[in-house]
Order: sequence, then C-alpha cells, then structure tokens
Amino acid sequence: QVQLVESGGGLAQVGGSLRLSCAASVGTETILAMAWHRQAPGKKRELVALITSGGTIQYEDFAKGRFIIFKDHTKNTMYLQMNNLQSEDTAVYVCYAKTWASPRERNYWGQGTQVTVSA
Repeated sequence: QVQLVESGGGLAQVGGSLRLSCAASVGTETILAMAWHRQAPGKKRELVALITSGGTIQYEDFAKGRFIIFKDHTKNTMYLQMNNLQSEDTAVYVCYAKTWASPRERNYWGQGTQVTVSA
C-alpha cells in the first residue's frame, strides 16, 4: 500500500512562488512515475507535470517555463516548484503515483493541497 502526503500549498500573490512536496510511503511497491495534477473549481482534473523513475519529465503547456518538477529519490519525495504564479493557477494540487506491485501496476492519489493565487 502506498500513501502520498502533500504539503506546501497556501496563498501566494500573482507573480509569486510556492513549492509543493509529496512524500511517498511505498512499502514493497516500486514507483514507476509520479505526477502533479490539479483541479480548479468547476473544471476537470488536469495533469501539471510528470516525472518517471528513469528521469523523463513532461510538462503541460501552461507549466512550461514556470513550474519545475523534481524528485529526491533518497526520500521518495517529489516536488513542484511553481514560479510566476497566476490567478488561473488557483486549484487543488494532487499528487499521483504509478507503482508496480506484481502482477500489475497500481495508481495512487494524495488528498490534495490548496493553492490560491491572488492579485
């Protein structure tokens, strides 16, 4: 069983920065990839950025050039550095992990952390 615990959300001003953390307790499972998703009020959940165990990184267009995803493998903790925040970045940010636990892959979600960007 994998547990994901997010932290670092809060209130930021337009143009400001926040760093989100997601600590993963993985037990005997192997993490294949981790990602940040977000869900704004009245909108569908969307991918923000993804990082695989092999180091491949993917950003959605709105995150490119502003957000940085990285992982501390020794701590099984993933981070999202968010810079130049805009009001449209206001959302609940949710941590996701894909793992391998024979004989299949599994998907886990955190509880989410609120990010609010105000002018």
